[in-house]
Amino acid sequence: MTALVEATDLVVARGGAPILQGVSVGLRAGEAVALVGPNAAGKSTLVRTLAGLLPVTSGVVRLEGRKLAEWGRSAFARAVALVTPDEGAPVLLSVQERVALGRYPHRGPFRPLTPADRDAVSQALHRTGIAHLAHRPLSTLSSGERQLAALARALAQQPRVLLLDEPGAHLDIGHQLQLFRILDEIRGGGVAVLAVVHDLQRAAAWAERMLLLDGGRLAAEGPPAIVLGSEECARAFHVAIRSHAAAGLPHAVYTFEEIR
Repeated sequence: MTALVEATDLVVARGGAPILQGVSVGLRAGEAVALVGPNAAGKSTLVRTLAGLLPVTSGVVRLEGRKLAEWGRSAFARAVALVTPDEGAPVLLSVQERVALGRYPHRGPFRPLTPADRDAVSQALHRTGIAHLAHRPLSTLSSGERQLAALARALAQQPRVLLLDEPGAHLDIGHQLQLFRILDEIRGGGVAVLAVVHDLQRAAAWAERMLLLDGGRLAAEGPPAIVLGSEECARAFHVAIRSHAAAGLPHAVYTFEEIR
């Protein structure tokens, strides 16, 4: 299948220091991809570059075959949504107002919400389970609730590509399960989903494909079992990784032991 988003030989530097070095990745419609790697591997940089937020030193990123520079800002925002754990939003906004910002690329500035906009906002609030918080100010929410509001804003955007940087941050186990169920529903509708996931067990249970970044380079990619069983993964995290068959589960259970 043709990739919706494709990065080729991507090099990104900050202050003259390379963060990403020759990374090539692609995301296909309906695909669930987990981006993993140790701290400072370049995961957030890659996600933000795919979202068009960081300049590229060399290489190219394409969306639906066209370079990002060839896309208008609104058209790109209708196609690609980004969720980060540190999203800034005016705390005086209500949850519903925050989620409604996801409709901005569809309606433009200073235009009232249309019935279609209101329906998209309502669906996003209900899908993320925060409809009961719709009229609460963001300032009164917990970190986890604000994270769900950020996801709802992205869902209201109705993108074809959804990029998430640590979407499980601040969420308890119940809300994490809810989050990944929602992501499965979204990709079932043909949306390409890429998520930075620090919990390797969670990543393996959810993703169809895993990308391992280490030192700004793509060290391994493929099905989670292949990536987690690779020497590159053990080297990146400095751990011995072992898989164990789990009765009644469709995926293996992994154990991790520090390599001293």
